[in-house]
Amino acid sequence: MTSLKEKIGYGFGDMSSSMFWKIFSYYLPIFYSNIYGLRLEDTALLLLVTRIWDAVSDPMMGILADRTHTRWGKYRPYLFWFALPFAVCGVLLFTTPAWGPTAKLVWAYVTYILMMTVYTGINVPYGAMLGVMTDNSDEKTVFSSFRMFFAYGGSFIALFAWEPLCNLFIGAGDSPAGGWQHAMMVIATACLVIFLLCFWLTREHVESKSTVSVGKDLRYLLGNVPWWLLIGAALCSNLFNTVRGSAAAYFFKDVVGPDAVLSLGSFSFLFYAGLFLSVGEVSNMAGVSMTVAITRMLGKKATYIATMAIIAGLSIAFFFVPCTPAGFWLMLVLQVLISIGTGIISPLVWSMYADVSDYAELRYGTASTGLIFSSSSMAQKFGSAFGGAAVMWLLSAFGYNTAAEAVQMESALTGLRMLMSWIPAAVALLSVVVVSFYPLNTVKMREIQAGLEARRAVSPDF
Repeated sequence: MTSLKEKIGYGFGDMSSSMFWKIFSYYLPIFYSNIYGLRLEDTALLLLVTRIWDAVSDPMMGILADRTHTRWGKYRPYLFWFALPFAVCGVLLFTTPAWGPTAKLVWAYVTYILMMTVYTGINVPYGAMLGVMTDNSDEKTVFSSFRMFFAYGGSFIALFAWEPLCNLFIGAGDSPAGGWQHAMMVIATACLVIFLLCFWLTREHVESKSTVSVGKDLRYLLGNVPWWLLIGAALCSNLFNTVRGSAAAYFFKDVVGPDAVLSLGSFSFLFYAGLFLSVGEVSNMAGVSMTVAITRMLGKKATYIATMAIIAGLSIAFFFVPCTPAGFWLMLVLQVLISIGTGIISPLVWSMYADVSDYAELRYGTASTGLIFSSSSMAQKFGSAFGGAAVMWLLSAFGYNTAAEAVQMESALTGLRMLMSWIPAAVALLSVVVVSFYPLNTVKMREIQAGLEARRAVSPDF
């Protein structure tokens, strides 16, 4: 059994990643379109192209990490090597140069591609560490739950603080662009420290060896049916989160409005996108804390299907909520319930990737943990790429106006409601269909673990 210190340390890694990832996913689109000055169409293409490159680079990083050998292990040293570049690139991403439109567009592409490349360099090995910190399937779910609990904790801090930090610097005399850059400096410094803590507190306990060529590793991966199905499910779950998250800032700006308040007796407070999203992160944490208990009762596959079906229904209900004081509370309640569901799904998917890795090791006789876990990051980024780009394209199709004081057409307002409800609900239902074909249920995983234990007993170097 691994120590509590290591579980907490492992959680710190995704805490740092998620602080960046949620700001990129939820605020970068509106930063590019409303502050940096890109057209919606240019923003959509930028998000798509850069994140597709980022997703394609993930398997390359997985192959490299699988073949890394140091005194610190295979995957862990990348946390130390990439922590500082990770922080620096985040600041560059939110830097607005005083250049012309074409030069600014080039800068946006260069800094975004650089940021996502560094993100891959640290996050793919971090994810693969789950496969070598323990060889017990149930404990992998526990590690995954710690990971996602801390991830949502980091997301809550970043999302709740982001708009106040930007406003603080702007109020102190910064331009909007300068305020966003300085806010990112604060977040980036915190992420640097947290990633270093992850490195210091964790260890690799299971030795895994990739014993075949890169070509065979890739061929085995492409022939791995559970991997394909899980890629589809992960793509859908990330697409669901990205669409709702990317649309939220626009939804609150133009549908809810800047002066909306939540009243509770004699108390009232501003109802803004950062509050809505950060409450979702806390609710995600509640969902994560339920994952282990629920999966032990229902199994991972059944838990995924039931949870995503419920999320789809709640998302549809969101469309019909009115923009009234009572409606604002109902929006928040639905956000809590939906986010509890996505909180259950996130660690579940990571744990299922660990199961796919065990399945591949038993079937093909070689461990390609980094390559398999890189695919999970690839699915996350494809979901983010298509989700972020789709939101921009749909906003343009709905007639959304990016001018600061623009009054939106009814078609744009309806489109924003759709982006928060029916569209992500359809994606959630698609994921239910995909996972219904996933073969690695509880009984099958027990057989796989027994087979691996028997093989390792005969050949300790396996």
